[in-house]
Amino acid sequence: MIRAHLATLVDKPGVYRMLDSQGAVLYVGKARSLRKRVASYAKLGGHSNRIARMIMATAAMEFITTETETEALLLEANLIKRLKPRYNVLLRDDKSFPHILIEDGDYPLMRKHRGARREKGRYFGPFASAGAVNRTLNQMQKAFLLRTCSDSVFESRTRPCLLFQIKRCSAPCTGEISAEGYAALVDDACRFLEGRSTRVQKELSDRMAEASAAMAFERAAVYRDRIRAMTAIQGHQGINPRITAEADVVALHREGGQACVQVFFFRNHQNWGNRAYYPRVAAEHDEATIIEAFLGQFYTDRVPPRMVLLSHPFESMGLLAEALGTVAGRRVVVAVPSRGEKRELVAHAGKNAREALARRLAETSSQARLLEGLAGALGLEAPPQRIEIYDNSHIQGAHAVGAMVVAGPEGFARGQYRKFNIKDAALTPGDDFGMMREVLTRRFSRLVKEDPDREAGNWPDLVIIDGGQGQVTAATAVLADLGIEDLALVGVAKGTDRDAGKEVFHAPGRRPFALPFRSPALYFVQRMRDEAHRFAIGTHRAKRAKAATANPLDEIAGIGPARKRALLAHFGSAKAVARAGLQDLKAVEGISAAMAETVYAHFHGDG
Repeated sequence: MIRAHLATLVDKPGVYRMLDSQGAVLYVGKARSLRKRVASYAKLGGHSNRIARMIMATAAMEFITTETETEALLLEANLIKRLKPRYNVLLRDDKSFPHILIEDGDYPLMRKHRGARREKGRYFGPFASAGAVNRTLNQMQKAFLLRTCSDSVFESRTRPCLLFQIKRCSAPCTGEISAEGYAALVDDACRFLEGRSTRVQKELSDRMAEASAAMAFERAAVYRDRIRAMTAIQGHQGINPRITAEADVVALHREGGQACVQVFFFRNHQNWGNRAYYPRVAAEHDEATIIEAFLGQFYTDRVPPRMVLLSHPFESMGLLAEALGTVAGRRVVVAVPSRGEKRELVAHAGKNAREALARRLAETSSQARLLEGLAGALGLEAPPQRIEIYDNSHIQGAHAVGAMVVAGPEGFARGQYRKFNIKDAALTPGDDFGMMREVLTRRFSRLVKEDPDREAGNWPDLVIIDGGQGQVTAATAVLADLGIEDLALVGVAKGTDRDAGKEVFHAPGRRPFALPFRSPALYFVQRMRDEAHRFAIGTHRAKRAKAATANPLDEIAGIGPARKRALLAHFGSAKAVARAGLQDLKAVEGISAAMAETVYAHFHGDG
C-alpha cells in the first residue's frame, strides 16, 4: 500500500498521515520531500520494532502538500495537537497560560485573564500558573490600588467598598481619586509589569520622603506600603536575569523511560514562573526528537517570545525559528547557549527538570504499588491502568450533577475528569439511583459507540461508585443493557457511623466485605472517593451559583444587554418586568412594540 503511493507523490514539502484499518490516525509527520520520506517506510529493514509495528498497522495514508517546509512544520504541529496520534511524541498538558490584563477605559480594571485576547487592553504574561498570577495581583492591589471589581459593580457603587478601607483600591467608583490620579496609578502599574520597577520604586521613594518632610505621615505610610508590596512581588520571582529581557527557557531531562520538560518564562527581566511537562515518549525517541516535537506543539496556539533558549540542539532549529517568526510576526531566536547568563538560565531549568522527574518517578513507583495492592484486595486479575470513580451531588434534587474522576499509574488524571448535568426530567428529585443510571448510561453508551474494540485506552479497568448495594445494582443493570459484562465494578458505602475506615465494599456476585483498617489499598480507595466527592460538590456549587445569578430576561430572544438594562431601569427588577402589562412594556424607551409583545408572550404565553 505504501509503495503504491510512491507513483503519485511529488518531490515537494508536505504532511502525511498514517491511518489504521478503523481510520484512526497512527502518526502525523512532515517532510521536505514527501516522496523520499514515504519511500523510507517502504523499505523492509532498518526500522525499530515500534516503527515496524506502526508500518504493519498502517492501512491507508493521506497527504497534504505545502509550498514550504515551514508551512509543513506548522501544519504538522496543529494536526498532532488535534488528532493526538498514538505513535507521535505527545504534549499531554495543554492548558492555556494566565495573563494579567489592564483593560482600556477611563478607569481601567486590572484582572486575571486566560484564553483568547478579545478584550481591549494591555496584556502582561504569560505566568506559569493561576497561583503566580493571584499572588502578583494580590500584591499589585496593595502597590497600585487599581480596581478589580466588574463594570456593573463599579457603575452601581454609591460608597467605597471594603478594599478602599484596607488600602487595596483607590475607589475611583465614588470619586475618591481623580481621573488623572488614577491614570498615573495605571501608568505606574504598567511600567512595573514592563520591567521598569526600579524607576517606579525610586519615584515612590521620593514621594514618601517628600510627604514625610511635609509631616504628611499618613500619605508617606501609603507610599511605604506600596514599595513593600512591589518588593514582595520581586521576592516571589526568584531568579531574575540581568541581560535576558524576554525568553522562554526550555530544558529536557530523561530517566527511567520518562521525560520531563521544564519551561521557564522570563519577561521584562522578570521570572514569571515555570511549568513542568511530561510528554508521552517511546524508548527510541532521542532528546532532539522529543524537544523538537514538544516545541512544535507547545507554540501551536501561543505567541512565542523573542528568544527561545534550549538545553538540547536539533537539526531543524532554523526551520522552527522561521516558523515561530511567522506566527509572531517578528524575528524569533531559537538557540542553545554555551556560556554566560543564558547558559545559567538553561542549567537552572535543567536542574528543575531533573528534580521534577525524580519526584514523578518516586510517585509513579508508589502509585504502582498501590495499584498492585488494590488489585489484590479486590481480586482483580492485574493492577488497573485506568480507574473511573463516580459520584452525584444535589440538594433535594435541585441542580443535580454527576461527576467522574479518573486515576491511574500516574495518579489523578484531572484533564480527563467529566461532569454530567442530570437531564432526565422524569427523575424523582433526589433519586440517586436514577441519577447514577443516567450518568453511566451516557458514559458507557458513548464508549461502546466510539471505541467498541477498546483500543483507544479510554475504557476503565475498574469502576468505583460512591454508594452501596442499590447503586451497584443500578450500575450493573446499565452495563448489562449495553452488553458490558466483563468490567470490574465495586461500590463503596460509608459503613457504620459513616466513619472513614469502616467502609463496606459491594461487588456484583459477592457478599459485602471490608478491607483491613490500616490497609494502604483502603486509604487509596478513600482518596479516590474523596476526590470524586470534592469534584462533584464543586461542580454542583458552580451550577447552583450560576443559577442564583441567572436572570429570566436572559432567556428571551432579542433581549441583549442594552434592552435588559432599559427594562431593569424602568421596572426595577426582572420580577416586575414579568408582571408588567403589554402597554407598560411598550412605554419603555428602546423597546419596540414587537419586542414588547415578545417579552409579554414569554412571561404570559401567546394567549
